[in-house]
Amino acid sequence: MTNLAVDSVWSDHIVVLPIVLPIVVAGAMFLLDERRRTLKAALSFATVLALVGIAFFLVGWVTEAPRVYRVGNWAAPYGIVLVADRLSAMMLALSSVLGLCALVFSFARWGRAGPRFHGLFLLLLMGVNGAFLTGDLFNLFVFFEVMLAASYGLVLHGSGETRIRAGLGYIAVNLVASLFFLIGVSMIYGTMGTLNMADLARRLAGAGSDTGDLALFEIGSAILGLAFLIKCSAWPLGFWLPTTYAAASAPAAAILAILSKVGVYVVVRLSLLVFGEGLSQGFGQACLFGAGLATIAFGTIGLVAARDLTRAAGYAVMVSSGTILAALGTGSDAALAGALYYLFGSTLAAGALFLLAEVLQRGRDPEDHAVPVFADEYSDPFDDADAVEIGRVIPAGVAILGVGFLLCTLMLAGVPPLAGFVGKLAIFVGLSAGTPSAAGWWLIAALTLSSLGTLMPLVRLGILNLWIEHEAEPPKLTRSEFAAISGLMATCLALSIWGGPALAYADATVGWLTQPQSYVRAVLGDQGRPAT
Repeated sequence: MTNLAVDSVWSDHIVVLPIVLPIVVAGAMFLLDERRRTLKAALSFATVLALVGIAFFLVGWVTEAPRVYRVGNWAAPYGIVLVADRLSAMMLALSSVLGLCALVFSFARWGRAGPRFHGLFLLLLMGVNGAFLTGDLFNLFVFFEVMLAASYGLVLHGSGETRIRAGLGYIAVNLVASLFFLIGVSMIYGTMGTLNMADLARRLAGAGSDTGDLALFEIGSAILGLAFLIKCSAWPLGFWLPTTYAAASAPAAAILAILSKVGVYVVVRLSLLVFGEGLSQGFGQACLFGAGLATIAFGTIGLVAARDLTRAAGYAVMVSSGTILAALGTGSDAALAGALYYLFGSTLAAGALFLLAEVLQRGRDPEDHAVPVFADEYSDPFDDADAVEIGRVIPAGVAILGVGFLLCTLMLAGVPPLAGFVGKLAIFVGLSAGTPSAAGWWLIAALTLSSLGTLMPLVRLGILNLWIEHEAEPPKLTRSEFAAISGLMATCLALSIWGGPALAYADATVGWLTQPQSYVRAVLGDQGRPAT
């Protein structure tokens, strides 16, 4: 019995480790001399590897009920609480896997391109993990700001005029988002007297809320929603994303792909927990659907127009976010489950595309991307000997990059048999069940066109970057770059091979989210009853 009690005590603290571990190691790194790069790289790798293990432990641990960690053992709604449930555990797993591969990629070059890279990287992961785990809006703002402050440094990492211009614009946009966040949180606290999300859900489920306070609360929630829609890169608020991510270094852009999903996570969480039932049930649902549909359209058009792989990857991130918002706006649980499954695979594929773009475009003049592949096809007589010589051997680096690029393309476009197709098919099946609504048909059409609009430009960009002249030096991969790209591709393949269990997990997650009483009772205990 004593051993079981000790195990229970230690297991309870696992929920806080994704926050404590990276911030402690990052603090220690800032005290180390910058010349001790090998030690810093080893510390950051061990930390992120531990985060991967913790995240997948939580995925299997919280299947039945959420785990609540009360900081200082103070009960909610007055104390700070961290909540690990199916959705937050899934997002922790996504951020840790993407973070590990991006970090390994940085060992080849970017980890040494400037100071404080590893410390900022861990602080960003700490902010992301905290945003996924926190149970109240005030601490969500705290983690949000830590995440953004670290992302500012990573966007500017490596210097250069283009990076600085894009970084300054990124900072300005996110300062505006933070202002909206503060205004929205202030209005919510002023009208409801609490910022704990479970307590908000309990109070809104009551029947005696004042109509005037409810209107002010909804206005505050709408302002708060603007902050997260900016972070989601929802149209027209996401204009900053492709330019910023294209200017950032490859590992920074890859890990920044998860930042837009923080906004998506918060929108899903608040929509189903706070506005899932009660007086404000379904608040903003139509707006989310419209924003999601417009984001899919804008991202697809941007992909078609892209002449650069990194910008194309940025637009793919927007399409992924728009898919979640639109699926949430339809009100279909099955469609949302498919969208969550698609989110996992598409985010990993977009991160891998940023890493591939770095290798494929390394050392090239940006103007070379506009040169047609077959510009001089008929300028000289065709020579059989030359044709045989050019096509005889494919360099190993080009072959590896080509396979990785093909997998990324199929994942993002939703082409069978990979997870992107399974996710979109699950959305279609969910929307067409019973009597399909007009919104469902609009989303089916948008996702179908986005698949075509993703496939064509990525194939074109693949030809431009992989079809090299015989005299040109083929791209070279270091071991760490190969390991990082292979890790992301292996995760995408695993998500496809074990698509059944993964999709079942997403279905169970949505089923649990649509029953917010379980979350409220887990956080508030005996207080988790509708206010009267």
